[in-house]
Amino acid sequence: MEAPGQALKIVDDVQIIEPRVGEVRVNVKYCGLCHSDLSIANGTMPFEGEPIILGHEAAGIVESVGLGVTHLLPGDHVVLTPTPPCGQCYYCQREQHSLCDNTMSIMTNSLPDGETGLSRGGKRVMRGVGLAALAEFVVTPATGAIKIDKDLPLDTVCVIGCALQTGVGAVLNTAKVEAGASVLIMGAGGIGIAATQGARVAGAATILVSDPVAERRAAALEFGATQVIDPANQDVMEQCFECSGGIGMDYAFETAGVSSLIDTGLNSIRRGGKMVCVGAPPLEDPIHIPCAVLFVVSEKSLCGCMLGSSNSLYEIPRLLRLWKEGRLKLEEMITRRRPLEEVNQGLDDLGKGRGIRTVLEIS
Repeated sequence: MEAPGQALKIVDDVQIIEPRVGEVRVNVKYCGLCHSDLSIANGTMPFEGEPIILGHEAAGIVESVGLGVTHLLPGDHVVLTPTPPCGQCYYCQREQHSLCDNTMSIMTNSLPDGETGLSRGGKRVMRGVGLAALAEFVVTPATGAIKIDKDLPLDTVCVIGCALQTGVGAVLNTAKVEAGASVLIMGAGGIGIAATQGARVAGAATILVSDPVAERRAAALEFGATQVIDPANQDVMEQCFECSGGIGMDYAFETAGVSSLIDTGLNSIRRGGKMVCVGAPPLEDPIHIPCAVLFVVSEKSLCGCMLGSSNSLYEIPRLLRLWKEGRLKLEEMITRRRPLEEVNQGLDDLGKGRGIRTVLEIS
């Protein structure tokens, strides 16, 4: 993409570096489209005025490895993650791997050292959401490529890289939802459906999913929701208090990137409940807590969530095990597969709420 708001186009003259010390180069096979890609494409999430390659939910095959990389070999199949933990920084040492210094690459659209490793006509090309996986190859820190069995379908497991890590992780890692809890999930796109599955895996007794799109509400029921709400015609807060015996929900998750839903969630949880912000609203959108003293005395919690508070080196294998055991659905989340040439149609589907996840075939 040359500039915000422009359609994506396919070019064949982008240069990519060879992997350096501690890096690998991966031949990308499939990449899912995420709302964060759409936010960059439509200008909601601004970036520097340089060309950019989007995509960060991908799987592929290791093509080459840099010096010092011993756990991966050319030919290994991998799922990529946009937040490769370094294992050495302040946050990794505190087991907060999703806050690793490397995760700033998501905001800077670069590699951890500030370089992008991509150029075209001698000019720098940015790495969308820190990975730039809508391309034949990516270079990433070796911890950003998690080895998987070669018999696993890359066009299916790619959605683990962002949607499943973020949604399931928000429930299991960030909120630590316990069995028997009541949960509100606002938004039934890829992240919201993943969070719905996470709540089911956690053993939540009540899983309320709110989404204005009828098809997505129907899908939420298939993925574990116990009740769905049309926020255009039903009062979400009223429904939450009704199904919780008048006290409010234990947990609420905003997964659509709409800041006003955070207010809804805060008003829908009980005293001592937890509101988890998972989506990425526009930068200028605030969070409103109109009466600070009521927030204080109710002991409600409000917290952010970065990629499901996941250590990808642990989380991706765990999610694969849950899938193999039949406790997570992956294939069912993919409602459309498209060739790379149809990337703009895929982004249009995403913007208009059609389907749950679109996966693009790259190479």
